[in-house]
Order: sequence, then structure tokens, then C-alpha cells
Amino acid sequence: MKRFSHALLHTVLILLGILSAGMGIHGFLLSSNFIDGGVTGVSMLVSKVTGTPLSIWIALVNLPFIALGYRQIGGAFALRSAAAIGGLSVALATIHFPDVTSDRLLTAVFGGFFLGAGIGLAVRGGAVLDGTEIAALLISKRSHLLKVGDVILLFNVVLFLAAMSLLGVEEALYSILTYVTAARTLDFVIHGIEEYTAITIVSRVSGDIAAQIMANLGRGVTVYKGRGGLSFEDQEILYCVVTRLEIGKVKAIVHGLDPVAFVTSHPLSGVDGGMVKRTALH
Repeated sequence: MKRFSHALLHTVLILLGILSAGMGIHGFLLSSNFIDGGVTGVSMLVSKVTGTPLSIWIALVNLPFIALGYRQIGGAFALRSAAAIGGLSVALATIHFPDVTSDRLLTAVFGGFFLGAGIGLAVRGGAVLDGTEIAALLISKRSHLLKVGDVILLFNVVLFLAAMSLLGVEEALYSILTYVTAARTLDFVIHGIEEYTAITIVSRVSGDIAAQIMANLGRGVTVYKGRGGLSFEDQEILYCVVTRLEIGKVKAIVHGLDPVAFVTSHPLSGVDGGMVKRTALH
């Protein structure tokens, strides 16, 4: 029963992702001659140049990446992704999405929003609507110089340079805005308000601060032994992981007990184990 409900949830997320991405593409981007980044952007650019329907190119351009995903990541993932991309192609070909606005700025922003949300929902459903991440992941595994983000960035630089020559400079610049909006929306949909942040605290009252964090937030705190570079005094350094909604609470606790405490924070790309509990959608 649990496996069935899990599969049903994944299916619903993928379907919602297809509808959202279709709305972003048909309801906003196509009529204004804008594109997105990644494989979706390549498909849109080729469709505009050749005049062939986008629904066909979405499936064709993503096909090699799905094959790579099947060999390197797994059959279940590849099948879900193939079904999701096929569903997006069918939705683009058969569903009439309204052309929402002719304002180019609104088109770029909200087109990116709906497209990014759609891709993010599909990812949370265990599939992809854009094969770029698959290629980037595989390339980064085989290269010590390039990370996933580097591969995606280089791919999109080439894509938008091509868009400038084929669509025009203004359309390409609006398309870059679309891509940035889609990327930020994708990040939020995947991580949500549960995106984790690491906080490091150096204070003379570290014991009191750690006790307050554990009592008030229920978060674990790791204590490092350190030494001041100027004072050479032994110090306790606190390290904890919280959600973005809890950052303000931690800083309030710290500043309430030690206004001159040294606090640093940085987002984490992945967290697992310990006292960190993610929802079932992750």
C-alpha cells in the first residue's frame, strides 16, 4: 500500500510538472520568440529555425540523454523520464494553453517560473523533463576540471550565443532572464523552505548557545575545539545545520547571549542523516 501511494504521488507530481511546463512554453514563451536554457532551449531554438513542431523536437533531442540515463543511472528513472518527456510532447501538441500576455518582461519572468516549476515537480516525482542535468552529471563524473554547474553553464553560454545570432540580441537577452527565473524556481521547488544551511558560531558562551539551539529548535550541534589565531586562546566552535526559516532564530539566540559572537553561514547542496529529517517528497 505504501509503495502504491508513493508511486501515485510521483505520478501526480510528474503530471503537474508536465502541465506547468506546457503552460510556461505555450502560454508565455513561444508567442514572444523566447527560449529557455538546456535541452528544452535547444529544442525550442531548432523548432523556430526549422518550423517543425516543438512537440517533436522535445522528444527527439531528449532521447539520447534518456538513453544515457538508462545506462548510467537506472531503468526506472529512465522509464519515468521517457514517460514524462513523452507526456510533455503530447501536452504541447494537443492542449490549448492560453497566450497570457504580450508584455515581454512578464513573459520572460512568468514563462521561466512555470517552466522551472514544471521541471522541479517532475524531478521531485523521480523524472526529468530536460536531459541537460543527466549529461552534466555524467561529464562531471569523468572530468576532474568540470563540475555539474560548470557543464550546464558552458552549455547555456553556447546556446544563448547561438540564440543571439538566430533570434536577435533582444530576444536572447529576454531568454537569459527566462532561464535565470526558471533556474531559481527549479531550485526552490526541489529544496523548498527546507533548503539547509550550515551555521558556524564562535563565542565565549558557546555552551549556553548550544543548549538554547538544541532546546528551542531541536537541532543537533557539533562542538569543535579551536584556538584563536591572534589570542591563542582555546575556544569551542559550534556547527549546526538548520532550514532557511530557522536561520533568523539561530542568529537571535546567538546575539541575545553574545552580541559580539562571530557567525558564518552557507547553503548546503546535500544533507542526510543525524537529526536532519526530510519530508517524503525529497
